[in-house]
Amino acid sequence: MEGIVYIRLRHSVQVKSESIVTLGQLAQIIAPEAVLSGLKSISIHQVTPSDKNIVVIDVMTVINRITDYHPHLDIQTIGPAQSIIEVIYEKKKVSLPLFIGVWMLLFIGAAMAIMNFHEDVSMRQVHQTLYHFVTGDEDPHPLLFQIPYSFGLGLGMILFFNHIFRKRLNEEPSPLEVEMFNYQQDLDQYVIMHENKESMKRLDDN
Repeated sequence: MEGIVYIRLRHSVQVKSESIVTLGQLAQIIAPEAVLSGLKSISIHQVTPSDKNIVVIDVMTVINRITDYHPHLDIQTIGPAQSIIEVIYEKKKVSLPLFIGVWMLLFIGAAMAIMNFHEDVSMRQVHQTLYHFVTGDEDPHPLLFQIPYSFGLGLGMILFFNHIFRKRLNEEPSPLEVEMFNYQQDLDQYVIMHENKESMKRLDDN
């Protein structure tokens, strides 16, 4: 017996197209020093164009590859049974007219949504009523409330999303980041269940 090897597959790994994914990239390894460097260099998967964007590697495939090189090792697995390989292709540069067009579309759409909401809840009438309560006068355009409210609305959105452009205000995740994390978890689970060929058995399989 050469020794005990502990392997923990990473949840996901990002690699470039047509690259070779090694065990050292795919997993965390605890092993005797004599075999550790050799284990890390074991090739697990060769990325090909047919793989497209995502490849799921099962832990049984990893164990099989290790035993090809070190048949006498005692392999102990910890953590997830699958690892997702995300193939990253070179991104095409976005044209300036397209960027401006999308930005304007989002800006106008968000502005229309806010204005329609304010119209539905009669926000102007609310401001007029508040102005009358505070000052005792009638004003069809109570800018004393409308201007601070407009600035407060923008500040509230910044605090809610916890970002100013790319700068994070604090370490607490925003609700949008939490929702994106939950979506990514569900997406990864779907990929593992439907793209992992090792976990699928059909009637016509041998």
